[in-house]
Amino acid sequence: MVNYDALVLTYPNWVYSMFAFLGFLLCAIPLPWHLEAWNTGTCLFMIWTGLACLNQFINSVVWTGNVINSAPVWCDISARFITGSGVAIPAATLCINRRLYYIATANAVTITKAEKRRAVLVDLGIGLGIPLLEMVLQYIDQGHRFNIFEDLGCYPFTYNTWVAYVVVVPWPLAISCISSVYSILSIRAFNKRRAQFKELLSANSNLNSNRYFRLMCLAGTEILFTLPLSCWSISLNATASPIQPWKGWDDTHSSFSFVGQYPSVIWHLDKGTAISLETTRWFVVLCAIVFFAFFGFADEARKNYRAAFDSVGKRVGLSTGGSFTSSFWNSTG
Repeated sequence: MVNYDALVLTYPNWVYSMFAFLGFLLCAIPLPWHLEAWNTGTCLFMIWTGLACLNQFINSVVWTGNVINSAPVWCDISARFITGSGVAIPAATLCINRRLYYIATANAVTITKAEKRRAVLVDLGIGLGIPLLEMVLQYIDQGHRFNIFEDLGCYPFTYNTWVAYVVVVPWPLAISCISSVYSILSIRAFNKRRAQFKELLSANSNLNSNRYFRLMCLAGTEILFTLPLSCWSISLNATASPIQPWKGWDDTHSSFSFVGQYPSVIWHLDKGTAISLETTRWFVVLCAIVFFAFFGFADEARKNYRAAFDSVGKRVGLSTGGSFTSSFWNSTG
């Protein structure tokens, strides 16, 4: 039996707001040079994670200490985005693992522009197409407009019927399982082709061995979090309340305009719900921190920090001392 009382932590809501905004910054700062390198899967991971952090930050600020339906249009957008981002982050990880696998198993060193363009389109189909499809499919089983939880903000509502376990709930788990297969196959292919590995990476001008292994670690870490979290979420949804029969579109959407409003003292009474809500919003912050841990201190990151530092120094009329800043940034990490 899970002791939910021991798992629910009490902390000031501004603590989460601070970490959520920090998560947004950790994804936004390195995004420009990753966009220049056309690392599609990595960029999708950063964009979805960063926007998810920003979304949760806004919600946590606006609805601190209240459940007033003060921004219904924002809540429509925010709740729909939460639905999509729950699938988008695993989907972006799948894009990363697919790319690593195809690099590790490539037969030709040279990659044509057409192949690169095709790879980008496939990544966009997975990393954008699947989350957008999930946002649409969730409407099938969306019992009412949205819920507002005090301190947390807007959240989507999915009616607990068998339809939800077909079109909404299983996507993160299914995507993570596929991603895990690619990850295992990548490691296997790498072990078989160690001698050719540097030559294969040379065909990818924006990818070296260090970045390859950092991407592998990032994707592997995300899978380690998402797989058990998805299994637990499915189990919680299936056992927290009885699964209702699907009675058709009209019955499901009969009270669609309703907005659930739950003060903190109420939603904390259901410990399973409390853990689920807190886990959902802290997960995106954790993804941002993990990403920055792997890529925020890499050589290319330090070079860009140094360039930004020098640029700001010149704009405000300060001498940055090229040799000093160079030695400083090179000494950090």
